[in-house]
Amino acid sequence: MYLGVRKITRRSVHQMMLRAHVYISGRVQGVFFREETRNNAILHNITGWVRNLSDGRVEAVFEGEKQQLDAIIEFCKRGPSGAYVQKLDVTWEDGTGEFREFTVAYRT
Repeated sequence: MYLGVRKITRRSVHQMMLRAHVYISGRVQGVFFREETRNNAILHNITGWVRNLSDGRVEAVFEGEKQQLDAIIEFCKRGPSGAYVQKLDVTWEDGTGEFREFTVAYRT
């Protein structure tokens, strides 16, 4: 039985990807939150960025498959040792494919 071959185009790959725009509040700066988030993102094949905000929060944009994004969001709910997460806000969007890697941004 022939099931056919589906051609995966750049557009269809982006349609499978999602974007999670995340704001994390609490004791989340000065506890290696960005670096640990980057390590987890790389582990889960997620692209995007993470940065500290001047108001004490951490902001991140993650792109990847839903299962991978769920894993990194679970990490963000607790953070690294020394962090205390009070609130996590997530906005879901379609992935754009604009990122090639995951980076730590050092400017707000």
